[in-house]
Amino acid sequence: MTSTVTTAVPKILIVGGGYAGFYTAWKLEKELRKGEAEVTIVDPLPYMTYQPFLPEVAASSIEPRHAVVALRRHLKRTTVVAAKVTGINHAQKVATITPIEGEPWEQEYDQIVVTAGAVSRTFPIPGIADNAIGLKTIEEAVAIRDRLMSNFDRASVIPAGPERDRLLTVVVVGGGFAGIEIFAELRSFASALLKNYPQLSFDDTHFHLIEAMSRIMPEVSLKTSEWVLKDLAKRGANVHLDTQLTSAVDGNVELSTGEVIPTDLIIWTAGVMANPTVVRGGDLPVEERGRIQTRADLRVGTEEAFVEGAWAAGDVAAVPDLSGGGVGGFCVPNAQHAVRQAKLLAKNLTAVLRGELPKQYFHKNLGAVAGLGLYNGVFQSGKIALKGLIAWFAHRGYHTLAMPSWERKWRILWGFWNNFWLGRDLVNLETVQKPREVFEQFAARPRPPQPVEAAPSDKAAPEKVGAGAKTSAAS
Repeated sequence: MTSTVTTAVPKILIVGGGYAGFYTAWKLEKELRKGEAEVTIVDPLPYMTYQPFLPEVAASSIEPRHAVVALRRHLKRTTVVAAKVTGINHAQKVATITPIEGEPWEQEYDQIVVTAGAVSRTFPIPGIADNAIGLKTIEEAVAIRDRLMSNFDRASVIPAGPERDRLLTVVVVGGGFAGIEIFAELRSFASALLKNYPQLSFDDTHFHLIEAMSRIMPEVSLKTSEWVLKDLAKRGANVHLDTQLTSAVDGNVELSTGEVIPTDLIIWTAGVMANPTVVRGGDLPVEERGRIQTRADLRVGTEEAFVEGAWAAGDVAAVPDLSGGGVGGFCVPNAQHAVRQAKLLAKNLTAVLRGELPKQYFHKNLGAVAGLGLYNGVFQSGKIALKGLIAWFAHRGYHTLAMPSWERKWRILWGFWNNFWLGRDLVNLETVQKPREVFEQFAARPRPPQPVEAAPSDKAAPEKVGAGAKTSAAS
């Protein structure tokens, strides 16, 4: 199946429906005049995930569906294709589309926007691929929540000992923002669960965070990060600095210090990398860290030259940070940059279609905010640091406003209001991962065919008669 391109209307193909992809399409719908271009967005998932809320989804503070944005509901003039882009031949301006169902096809385009995002970056540590779980998708956040709650159920009916300790031990690898947030949120969540499990005590729960560097949260000041460490220590959480994970076979987390921590829940947040399926499957230029080489105006290419008709933004792109605050001179992979880059990309693409010049992306980081559990957080902007309840309100307020569309904002706010009066929703739906298990257990099945008994042979009687006659004759 091959789509054709007409010269009348430019075709814009957006690869990936995450922050950058969704916001690019959303903004293009506002910037483009009717009939000025046709926009198609390709992603195997029908929604954008707002990743800053994933730790709170895992801690049952936010309803999972409220942390995602349905593409088809909010992109009214964009064609949404449930598929993956598995190849980009920009020399011919053709992309290979591999759908969820059916055969792949080639789709031609005039302008391509690569916003395929990032995936968890892991190392070949024994046991990690088999036992750990990441924190990049809504499904992972829900699985973490349900696993922790199921482990509380299992631990509550067995005596104290190594197995109960293993079920109630959580290990988080990575001390960046994502790692600290999920670590602190789950510690808060576990403490809240205890009141419903009289068989268990606070001392039965064990939380360990593993960080290879000598500090956590490099996005904030050292003083602020030290406050976070002290706050976590007060809540019974253990942070292992200057420590590496060497093995996780069978859930036994072995550290470079020689310590072994048996656990049933390992969460990996130690870095991300650009989506390799898209980056390696195309002919667009790639820089040394595996990201698509991108200019400050968000066109693919170098400062000296750009690739005609190719754009990139978000975690998959190496966008120069003109503010001077980026790591290695590039924008760090976070939602703050992805959203702003996407909005400018849509404006720049529209400008180029109209024969105008694009503008360069410039954004100076105004601060960082993180949730550390219910009613606790930290906020850093320059030398100003807020901690505790006021920082938690800043965290919730900022991210609620950052959610696209008022429909999503109201759902988030309504959930906050309900939880304030009713508390966390402690429903465990882990069995949804095996929805047919109960049905199969009791479903009636056809009885297996019974073996048919052989009917007496007609030759049996004559043989007996013959035998008898011979016997008589012999006698």
